This record gives sequence, C-alpha cells and structure tokens, in this order.
Amino acid sequence: MGDVAIILKIMPESPEIDLEALKAVIRGAVPVQDLVEEPIGFGLSALKVAVVVPDSEGAPDKVEETLRDLSGVASAEIVSLTLT
Repeated sequence: MGDVAIILKIMPESPEIDLEALKAVIRGAVPVQDLVEEPIGFGLSALKVAVVVPDSEGAPDKVEETLRDLSGVASAEIVSLTLT
C-alpha cells in the first residue's frame, strides 16, 4: 500500500478566530504537508490543508473528523484525494 494525499478546506467559526493559532493546532493534530489561507470575503479566510497519510481503510475520514473536532473549526471537508 502507498500513501493518500488529501486536500481539505477548513472554515473557521468566525473572522475573529486567530488563524495563526489555528494553524498551529492543525499542525499538531495531523501530518501537514502544506497549509495556506484562502480569502473568502467579509474578513473571513478558509484554510487549505494538504495532508499525506498511509493508505488504510478510513484514513481520509479520520483526518477529516480530527480536523472538524478542533476548537475554532466550523467545518472541514475533503476537496481532493489521490493515491501517491
């Protein structure tokens, strides 16, 4: 088996959320390869996170659930998934 590369879009709960602190929490929760801000509007930015994990049953769902459960995160959804 190989690895799975996952790109997720994370929406913070509000524009007042400290994105730098949220980025640090995300990096501590999952093996982040890349993390960028994507402006949405009205002062709100989403975070696009690239994660590479071993290809095992349920791995992408576990990463998505881990990120969704973090404090300050309103939603986390997988936008792209590929085997590496």
